[in-house]
Amino acid sequence: MTRLVTRNSPPRTAWQLEQQGVPPLLARLYAARGVSDRSELDYELKSLLPPATLTHATDAAVLLADAIEAEARLLIVGDYDCDGATATAVGMRGLRLLGAEVDFLVPDRFKFGYGLSPEIVDLAAEQSPDMIVTVDNGIASLAGVARAQELGMAVLITDHHLPGDELPTADCIVNPNQPGCDFPSKCIAGVGVMFYVMLALRAELRTRGWFAERPEPNFASLLDLVALGTVADVVKLDRNNRILVSQGLKRMRAGQMQPGIAALFKAAGRDAGRATAFDLGFLLGPRLNAAGRLADMRLGIECLITDDPARALNIAQELDQLNRERREIESGMQEQALILLERLDPDDPAPGIALFDPDWHEGVVGILASRIKEKLHRPVFAFARGEGGIVKGSGRSIPGLHLRDALDLVAKRAPGLLLRFGGHAMAAGATLAEEDFPRFQSLFAEIAGELLAPADLTRTLETDGPLEGGYISLETARLLENQVWGQGFPAPLFLDQFEVEQQRILKDKHLKLRLRKGNTRIDAIQFNYLQQPGAQARIAYRLAINEYQGVESPQLMIEYLE
Repeated sequence: MTRLVTRNSPPRTAWQLEQQGVPPLLARLYAARGVSDRSELDYELKSLLPPATLTHATDAAVLLADAIEAEARLLIVGDYDCDGATATAVGMRGLRLLGAEVDFLVPDRFKFGYGLSPEIVDLAAEQSPDMIVTVDNGIASLAGVARAQELGMAVLITDHHLPGDELPTADCIVNPNQPGCDFPSKCIAGVGVMFYVMLALRAELRTRGWFAERPEPNFASLLDLVALGTVADVVKLDRNNRILVSQGLKRMRAGQMQPGIAALFKAAGRDAGRATAFDLGFLLGPRLNAAGRLADMRLGIECLITDDPARALNIAQELDQLNRERREIESGMQEQALILLERLDPDDPAPGIALFDPDWHEGVVGILASRIKEKLHRPVFAFARGEGGIVKGSGRSIPGLHLRDALDLVAKRAPGLLLRFGGHAMAAGATLAEEDFPRFQSLFAEIAGELLAPADLTRTLETDGPLEGGYISLETARLLENQVWGQGFPAPLFLDQFEVEQQRILKDKHLKLRLRKGNTRIDAIQFNYLQQPGAQARIAYRLAINEYQGVESPQLMIEYLE
């Protein structure tokens, strides 16, 4: 069951925005998203929060500047998702532009798992770095940091994940979520944290006269990477993140981007000149993530740091093929998951669901958990078999249940059950012995039942209400497409009653409609439809642009119909 709720758009706030020059439709939409003044829509770089306000960013800059002056060897230890890959690329490109000697290492998720583990440190030691710099990981790496210091390596942690009760004894930690940090943008992505460290480092080197005989780099050139990692990591798009994404998209549309980003657009069959946040989250991000899921994220990072367009395109095409394989694997896993769910009573699913199949692919369980969560509106963990009798799970949650907190409760009620765990409110990971999976399955369901209110178990779809017929146009679709939407600042979703004039099924799974509202006729499509409408339909939809044989027309993308 789905409950439809209309967002509250205060009329006075919308009117004030209109008076400040915001188009009426956008004024209504922005007012419903908490924007009260046009200044909040100023996405110029000068409006970014200053780097010095991020706790220890200045300390990190001093540490790195000293290392560069001493010609020390730096090694970035990254992560195998899109945020980690773009953060690694920002670090590699930024540090090289400043004259540093730097290389990178990214763990093989299937051998080493996530983070700066002692095993990764031993692997890093083979390159004899003087300093390890983590990106998008490290805040929970107590043993790894201790091992690095034991081997005589300094450690700088840049991360954005929630810390545990104890922090690693690193030389410096830059993380907006560490205790005592009052940086306002707590939801900045790992790539954003690294970008801020690069800005602080450049400022530190400037005060040391480093650029007296060298060109000072313009780090706006890194914003395409920052935008991609920020959107792909599905962090909340607060104003600071919207500035980073907006500036990155602006550069992409102007053709000012890394060869790897341009190649990913080409491999996805999209025009970078019309880049949107949707492209980053649903087209480029998955192709980059496919390397970390099925192969080695080093491939994805190489795509982002090469300056050779031909090499970038070759890698992007390889990533595109990996993404196709990932979709095929995911499709098969989803069919198996649905069979498993039938055994768990699909008409009355548990408050929290954990699934395991010995043949599932470890790199795809996160996507599988997300798909099942969307289908059932329940927090879901999907597990795959690892080496040495363990299973590794990835979880996705729904509003009302903080997934990492739920895992913390599991760990407290069943000490020793979880070998490792960590994550965020909406996404988390856990590792346990395969024989302990049934115990985790029942305990997770029990804890989810305690933490979720009955109302949380009903899917709520927030809409922006009706869209006047005159706005159903190509011009409006372009206007909306050019704004920055994303997690916590959702793209407009409208709700209207239509007459259904025509309907047909495409490829046995997509519903194509011809709709009429008053004097306005419009085509609409629903992917993976569940039911066909009658002569009248109440539809929640997004206004989009359909391009066919070079001709553009407005089209409704149906999210829900009844």
